[in-house]
Amino acid sequence: MLRLIGSLLALFALTSPVRADEASAWQALRQGAVALIRHANAPGVGDPPDIRLGDCTTQRNLDEAGRAQSRRIGERFRANGVTPGAVLTSQWCRTQETAALAFPAMGRDAPAFNSFFGERARADARSAEALGVMRTWAGPGALVIVTHQVNITALTGVSPASGEAIVVRIDNGRVVVVGRLPF
Repeated sequence: MLRLIGSLLALFALTSPVRADEASAWQALRQGAVALIRHANAPGVGDPPDIRLGDCTTQRNLDEAGRAQSRRIGERFRANGVTPGAVLTSQWCRTQETAALAFPAMGRDAPAFNSFFGERARADARSAEALGVMRTWAGPGALVIVTHQVNITALTGVSPASGEAIVVRIDNGRVVVVGRLPF
């Protein structure tokens, strides 16, 4: 019996920080924080060399699991009482589709959040531009940004999974990670 209690306490100790992290993230979003969401599941890495923005046939796109994940994102936002004040996306089809399925008719292009995966020399300039957009957010509601792993990692130091949100606040011009929301 003592072993069982010890195992349960150990399990609780491992899972409670995650629950606290998620609770803090949802609370921050209800107060107008920023959710940096990596687009939902899109098999592969990068894009074909002939990628053209606006032509989804030249890009890596969501699969059925990614579409279901996108709908789940929107459902969880609604279930947690979070209303986006704005939804910004990169100009890649997979970010736009993620936003459209999660937050119908709310997404709008924001080139500041375009991927620089194939153009690492643009990382600093793109991140500065993205931070500028985030710094000006004053609500109402949460700012939701659907973008790419490289962009989120450059801004936060966190490497999110597909469809994961990194919730941040801007404090004295700096990005402060509040929590993570897996979907």
